[in-house]
Amino acid sequence: MCLLLFMVCKAFSQLTPSRHVLPVTVKDLEEKVHPQDSSAAAAYIYRYGNTWFDIVDGYWVMNTEIYSRVKIYKKDGYDYANPSIRFYTGSRKGKGTFSNAVTYNLKDGKVVKTPLEKTSMFEEEVDEDYTVIRVKMPDVHEGSIIEYKYTIRTPHFGYFRDFYFQFDVPANEVAYDVAIPVYFFYNIYTVGYVGIKVAETTMRPNNPLTVTSNSRYVITEKVSSYSASNVKALKDEPYVTNLDNYTGMVKHELSAVSFPERSMQKYATDWESVAREIYKADGFGREVKLDSYFEKDIDPLIAAATTDKEKTDLIFEYVQNYMSWDKEKSYLCEKGVKKAYLSHTGNAAEINLMLTAMLRHAGLDAHPVLVSTRDNGIAVYPTRYAYNYVIAAVKTEGKTVLLDATSKYSRPGILPIRALNWEGRLIEKNGDNEEINLAPMLLSKESISLSADLNADGSVSGKARDQYSDYDAYTFRERYAEVNEQSYIENLEKQLRGVQVTDYKVINQKELDKPVLEEYSFKHNAVADVIGDKMYISPMLFFTRENNPFKQETREFPVDFVYPYQMRYVISLHIPEGYAIESYPEKMEFAMEKNLAQYQYTIQPNGKNLQLLVIAQVNSPIMDQEYYKDIKQFFQKMLDKENEKIVLKRI
Repeated sequence: MCLLLFMVCKAFSQLTPSRHVLPVTVKDLEEKVHPQDSSAAAAYIYRYGNTWFDIVDGYWVMNTEIYSRVKIYKKDGYDYANPSIRFYTGSRKGKGTFSNAVTYNLKDGKVVKTPLEKTSMFEEEVDEDYTVIRVKMPDVHEGSIIEYKYTIRTPHFGYFRDFYFQFDVPANEVAYDVAIPVYFFYNIYTVGYVGIKVAETTMRPNNPLTVTSNSRYVITEKVSSYSASNVKALKDEPYVTNLDNYTGMVKHELSAVSFPERSMQKYATDWESVAREIYKADGFGREVKLDSYFEKDIDPLIAAATTDKEKTDLIFEYVQNYMSWDKEKSYLCEKGVKKAYLSHTGNAAEINLMLTAMLRHAGLDAHPVLVSTRDNGIAVYPTRYAYNYVIAAVKTEGKTVLLDATSKYSRPGILPIRALNWEGRLIEKNGDNEEINLAPMLLSKESISLSADLNADGSVSGKARDQYSDYDAYTFRERYAEVNEQSYIENLEKQLRGVQVTDYKVINQKELDKPVLEEYSFKHNAVADVIGDKMYISPMLFFTRENNPFKQETREFPVDFVYPYQMRYVISLHIPEGYAIESYPEKMEFAMEKNLAQYQYTIQPNGKNLQLLVIAQVNSPIMDQEYYKDIKQFFQKMLDKENEKIVLKRI
């Protein structure tokens, strides 16, 4: 965003933060491990940010300066010695620079500084709108300390660069000072679970500024300071959507501008306003109203359809097969729905706004739904930048069915995994909008049936049948389509820990309205332990869980299972001649609080066979971190139970 302030040509002075950085000492360089995290490969000793505004050639310019001092403990931390900055250089280019870049080492008991050479700084134009500057710090070793500063100047300040207080390495001291002229109003948000301290905001008059030939104003800035100390490294864990959702940071988004002698100009301040602004955009609202380009194709397609479901399914399958997604995630059309239709290729907006228009043409109550994909993060705060994707919705028979035709394997009600990210916003024809829950409530099921013959040498062979439904079927089809069959079988054998797979086949791989069936013969040479006259074997064979995915003692963010699911195992194990059953695991059933998950384990002898039924079911796609202890215990109980053994005795 660029705001011209009449004929102003005078610049503000930079806010000087009251931050005192101590010099690097011998003791700093001698430190071998981080005091609070001995596993850390590197750590931020100091990281200070400073954002302020000035006026150049009549335009407001936002400046952001970041100073970093980083200690390298291990070779794995060398990446921190290669910092980079990416900045917008579109209309009225921004500018980025590195300065004061130095590496400190300990040599002969003294602190030695090695400055960055210009030849180790590389500027690259990644596309027509963005530039990247990369730096390779000199003379970096285990124990080195690196120090650098970068500054980014830009006339675009609709939103600030997010300032991070947390990283995948520890940070000893992090601080951020911001000075904003009182003309600009920002929504300010803190994200994550870091205890960020916010100093009391102060007002500071600056130098008088000539706005017109007859008017002079004292420019006042709102000054805010943020700080955090001893910030723990953010560790990746299983079942996390996107770590950025939980990383400690401060975000700014412009909400209004008010200059003297001018009326206030407001920008989107809530989700309803954001959605209306997007709806008014040429690449959105206008495109969903167009229908002349497809009428001759859609009218005969749905001529015989009598129900909303029939019309929805026919139109969805038509768009899904007719169009190819170019992998671009956007809620705005790039070339427009007409050109996309003619070329059979489009971005997410072109495909799904086209789908919405066709459904409306068929008389269905259809609407676009704004979405933030999983890799884009959760749309927590109201801004146009929160969304990056759009799907379609049909309201029928008292329920809302969500659709996304960018994938060749999705179905009405089954979205690609990338779109399953908390909430979206459905936009009506008049621009009114409402929040839509994207989390699937349907229980997806995988059912594995196994008939196995156990041999006296501890080997096992037999036949397996695996059936996938709903989201499990979708994920199987996507995974299976990405590799050839031989590669898939090799991955399956690796996953099943030593199993040899033969006679492999897949049924209904492209019949999307049916469950996928996977059938194969198998052999494993050492699934049981033979010790003396006894044999020990897990009833679940090579499906036995080996590790609890939840290893941390505590967890600060929700557990995301993506969708509710049920895993069902039905195993028939034929024991070898010359052996009898001495003992087998007892039946067990348990559940989590509020029935968030449940487990059933039943084993029953039947002559020379043992019949096992195991059902593990997760009933909620997302569980709050307050249930983490219960989740961890639930998975541990499953693990312990499935590792119990059948004992056979030679007779």
